[in-house]
Amino acid sequence: MPQLRRFAQVDVFSAVPFRGNPVAVVLEADGLDDEQMARIANWTNLSETTFVLSPTDPAADYRLRIFTPRRELPFAGHPTLGSAAAWLDAGGTPARDGRIVQECGAGLVDIRRGGPASPSAETPETLAFAAPKRLRTGELDEAYVDDIARALGIDRSEILDHQWVDNGPGWAAVRLASAEQVLALTPDFSAIPDAKLGVFGAHPEGSEHEYEIRAFVPGVGVGEDPVTGSLNASVAQWLIGAGLAPDSYTTTQGTALGRAGVVSITTEESASATTSADPAVWVGGATSVCIRGTVTA
Repeated sequence: MPQLRRFAQVDVFSAVPFRGNPVAVVLEADGLDDEQMARIANWTNLSETTFVLSPTDPAADYRLRIFTPRRELPFAGHPTLGSAAAWLDAGGTPARDGRIVQECGAGLVDIRRGGPASPSAETPETLAFAAPKRLRTGELDEAYVDDIARALGIDRSEILDHQWVDNGPGWAAVRLASAEQVLALTPDFSAIPDAKLGVFGAHPEGSEHEYEIRAFVPGVGVGEDPVTGSLNASVAQWLIGAGLAPDSYTTTQGTALGRAGVVSITTEESASATTSADPAVWVGGATSVCIRGTVTA
């Protein structure tokens, strides 16, 4: 029988509510099967909808399943932070002071609270997750880089670096010379419709933020993701590990879509060695619970 379950919609990676990336969160989701979860996620039509369940690992505070409108993901960044914010807002209490441990398809993920913590949406809470290990690294095949350049509508020579940065969703990433170039892109992915591609470039010297990044995901039904934690996490692991970026920096994302996303990158040890990669990267941003209610499912 369907039952009322608590529901939230959370804005992630923006200090201004409704200017980041939304995620739908179904709390108390025990008892829902795969088909029901997939149907709800297809109906919400957000880039991700999550379901909070009882953990199976005693080290975890809760278990999370993450669905796009078309498929399930083992891990995604803004749903991780948004779900943690919804769980806390609904009265969840972590076993460890200041730390939440999430169980998901990628394993255990540490989440830390950075404050300010307030029930008011006008004072968003800052949360950060420890980036999971990358599943695939290394340079892209040159033929794929050529395809990416054509899809982006740029010359191949404008791609300065490229890398697999996959921590679950399947990300590849390319670096352009400037944020201005990134924002000017009007890509056509008809030749590579299943691409999951991050494109980033540096802001001018002296800017408040280091990079502008865009996430193109034509194959999951949203085209371009407004602000993307998983992509920022694995790009940071690549750049910091290769000495191409400072140990701590901020990235803007969503500008081309009228959003105001800011992602904070820091490097320090995770509470659990099983959840961090080398280097140990934390990915953070502001979260605001914008909708609270119930869903019948």
